[in-house]
Amino acid sequence: MSLSKSKPKSKASPSAAAALTESAPSPSSVQDASTQDAPLDVTQAHHEGDITPDELSFVHDAVLLQETVAAVLGVKSLPKQTDDNTHAGLQMSGVYVDATFGRGGHSRLLLSQLADDAQLIVFDKDPTAISVAQELASTDSRVKVVHDSFATLTDSLAAMGIVQVDGLMADLGISSPQIDDGSRGFSFMRDGAVDMRMDTSRGQSVAEWLMKVDDETLANVLYDFGEERHSRRIARAIKQMESYESTLELAEVIKVAHPNWQRGKHPATQSFQAMRIFINNELGDVDAFLEQSIPILKSGGQLAVISFHSLEDRRIKQFLQRHSKGQYPEDEKLPMPPNRPRYFSKPKRVGPNKAETSQNPRSRSAWLRMATRTDTDYEQATV
Repeated sequence: MSLSKSKPKSKASPSAAAALTESAPSPSSVQDASTQDAPLDVTQAHHEGDITPDELSFVHDAVLLQETVAAVLGVKSLPKQTDDNTHAGLQMSGVYVDATFGRGGHSRLLLSQLADDAQLIVFDKDPTAISVAQELASTDSRVKVVHDSFATLTDSLAAMGIVQVDGLMADLGISSPQIDDGSRGFSFMRDGAVDMRMDTSRGQSVAEWLMKVDDETLANVLYDFGEERHSRRIARAIKQMESYESTLELAEVIKVAHPNWQRGKHPATQSFQAMRIFINNELGDVDAFLEQSIPILKSGGQLAVISFHSLEDRRIKQFLQRHSKGQYPEDEKLPMPPNRPRYFSKPKRVGPNKAETSQNPRSRSAWLRMATRTDTDYEQATV
């Protein structure tokens, strides 16, 4: 979307903008995105290494837990656990990757199904998640921890001497502990510094970026990564703020500037989502991860990816369709389209059942897409 640059205006304090809210609903009349799509919610990251015990205590309900672990193992369902076979599991060997460890819900269930000679490599950007992962690794020698984006999948595994794996799983977006901890900057209903970095040990915060970015670029980010229709108006309002020290103040400015509120949805939802996705390069990392999954997966290996919003889900869907059909958009106008390799079986999609959405409302927008790597030899595509 091409947007014209706004004329510069004098700086306005967030408190001045708040004076315009008399006719607008109060924050209590709209839902926190914690009851909307999980990645659509929004919270100052702690300094590197500054992790408190409270952060480790935030609860995270792993979404589509049984379905994802079954998919990455290539089975229809996991064996039911009883008092007699609690530790039986499937006892499967191989090398597996949890590309988004979070608080380890999927990893722990997967480990319960793996044999003693199996390996599980876990990735995460978040230092708090890495602390939890390292604690798990200290008690389970099968676990290896990588503090980095899953976009480094190939290089990180190669550094461990791993060329191919039997299964890859990823739970995209933001986790419940990151949302619920107001200090991280992801939430517009809990105050904190405007940070929003997944990895607080590197890169610039949203606040630092907002100080430098121009109106037009900001508006484009809000539109492209948040699908915010009123991006120009909101961008102008944000750039009129004197400082970016409080997520609540930023959310208030966005609320005042937003001309059309959706019932039951905070008006800052899409803008916070956009800034978070942009500052963490989330979509770029997803693209890199998906492309690397082809050569990394063994023949018969399983790919299972959970997404929460259309920007991610569309990428996964199109990637799997392209590489399961061998059909590429750039070939459509060619008189004789080349034969493209088919790297995946026909993909499947699964959503949460009513019981899960009732127990965990954040799961209701989740989709799990899965496919099996075929025995087609990988060729570096020039597409």
